[in-house]
Amino acid sequence: MVDLSEVEVFILDEADRMLDMGFIAPIRRIASEIHEERQTLLFSATMPREIKSLADSLLKDPVRVTVTPVASAAPKIEQSVFMVGRQEKQALLHHLIDEHSIEKTLVFTRTKHGADKVANRLNRAGIAADAIHGNKSQNQRQRALDGFRAGKCRVLVATDVAARGLDIDAVSHVFNFDLPNEPEAYVHRIGRTGRAGATGLAIAFCDKDERSLLRQIERLTGTKIAATTELPDLPVLPKPERQVESKPRTPRGGQQSNHGNAAPRPPKRRSGGGNDRGGYGGGGGGGQGGAKPRSRKTRSSSYGSRRP
Repeated sequence: MVDLSEVEVFILDEADRMLDMGFIAPIRRIASEIHEERQTLLFSATMPREIKSLADSLLKDPVRVTVTPVASAAPKIEQSVFMVGRQEKQALLHHLIDEHSIEKTLVFTRTKHGADKVANRLNRAGIAADAIHGNKSQNQRQRALDGFRAGKCRVLVATDVAARGLDIDAVSHVFNFDLPNEPEAYVHRIGRTGRAGATGLAIAFCDKDERSLLRQIERLTGTKIAATTELPDLPVLPKPERQVESKPRTPRGGQQSNHGNAAPRPPKRRSGGGNDRGGYGGGGGGGQGGAKPRSRKTRSSSYGSRRP
């Protein structure tokens, strides 16, 4: 056990990045073990609602310091946006990468699952890609970055966890596959290109549900981003792999399993005085001289009733 009761200064750096990696709950637990009479400093490149809520819970009458305006973007970055449906984004990305012979580009998605999905579909189409996000281990992220720097993969797909702190030379294009929920994150994303006086291209994809996010970005940056509504001829992509569902087991004797959606067969009932071999029908008094049917014990199984 670690005793934190004597800690006097509590510093949280890259708070929004820790939020993306799922560390907010552990931070709250650590803070609860530290004495209330302390100095707390929180550093964050963006201030989404969750980080503001965390700051309000940890800080008392804080002084807010802004180092640089988040709305400033490098002047040599050319920005554009394609108005495209969600289902066409992947094909458009493939087309632009091949059409412009892009060798080193960053693609940003909103979710971790989305990053993996985009990277997997690029690889299936023969475009070398890798993904980094908060669910990847440090070793996995480092291997992906090293491979991207060395030119082993042309595309690095990332969430906002990688939008800052990356110093990779010769990134010619940045794609916003999904527009970020926070307009400040857009500025940090596109800042991965056009570095050290070089030029760069920032291309965004915007579907109908993201138009309000696009307007927020334009208000923040004070720039009207050139929009393209007519799409080029897009390639036909292989369909995403689907998990094959296992078929229900068929028990010995050919009876169908009751697992799944199939309704169980009702058990056969015998008539009072009918033939012992009868099924559902048979009136009383018939059969073999009204002989009393023999009693048969049944044994229950997971597939219905079966004779021993």
